[in-house]
Amino acid sequence: MSWFVLVVSGLLEAVWATALGKSEGLSRLGPTIVFAAALILSMAGLAWAMRTLPVGTSYAVWVGIGATLTVGYAMATGAEAVSVLKILLLLGLISCIVGLKLVH
Repeated sequence: MSWFVLVVSGLLEAVWATALGKSEGLSRLGPTIVFAAALILSMAGLAWAMRTLPVGTSYAVWVGIGATLTVGYAMATGAEAVSVLKILLLLGLISCIVGLKLVH
């Protein structure tokens, strides 16, 4: 269950990071509310998962999922340029996240 909560928390990290970018410095109400809610839920899930998972592994997986999804979403929406090298690097990051789960 801890791994499931950790993955969902990583998904929420991508949500709050994207909403933060869309909030224009927390000046737009809708994205700011999404940012705050996703941030609280993401941090709470990370804290809960860290009760039974190692801190280093939990944090690395949480950040890796959030970063990968944030960049992937930005590339899919055209907010960030797509390149073969970026895609390969993201796949490498995903491989490292899976590796951390497998060696746990």
